[in-house]
Amino acid sequence: MDPDIESSCHELLLRLAGRLPDRLLWRFRDWLGEGAMGTLARTLPKTLLKHRIDLDQSEYRLLVAGLIPHGADWHEVSSALGVDASFENRYTFTTGTPDWVSTVDSVSVVIHATLRGRPDVGEVRESWRHDRETAEGEPKRILLVTAVSGLPRLTGELQRVLRVLGEESPSIEVLPTKIELPAYHQAALANSRFVCVGAVDAGQHRLVPA
Repeated sequence: MDPDIESSCHELLLRLAGRLPDRLLWRFRDWLGEGAMGTLARTLPKTLLKHRIDLDQSEYRLLVAGLIPHGADWHEVSSALGVDASFENRYTFTTGTPDWVSTVDSVSVVIHATLRGRPDVGEVRESWRHDRETAEGEPKRILLVTAVSGLPRLTGELQRVLRVLGEESPSIEVLPTKIELPAYHQAALANSRFVCVGAVDAGQHRLVPA
């Protein structure tokens, strides 16, 4: 796959975190990680329209660059551009682990074993997301990982690991080392705890300043 197209799609899906339902977003990321670009190109623009998610200019350019080369419908793509697109973050984030998570957290143990010292991976952090609109809902685990290559494939791999461990719609945010983070990710990082580091210089690619 063209790395520029792959990068555009991955960044767009990052920017849709907290806007698209988790049950859809993880699937789109899985398709990208598997290289199923035709399926992604046919489905994502329709989904944005169905859920009335408007894109701003930069997001629209990512959609065009990532999906038009793979057959996305021009009319559907152009309809996703919002005149005054804005996104209000409906979530808050905390570092505290919910009471229902076991003292020996199998997800954290497996993620630590999978990513500690791994090539191309920098810092790994975890936050718990709370929905302001459904205060009674359970907190959602958000994993934040920096990586210098293979971001879509790493996302897909970690999603499959968490699904095996029982998380139906895993939220894995694999972040490039050079990106202006959306407000959603900034808020998650500001309220996150350290999990482990890979082989990439952690001091150079820290998610949260020391």
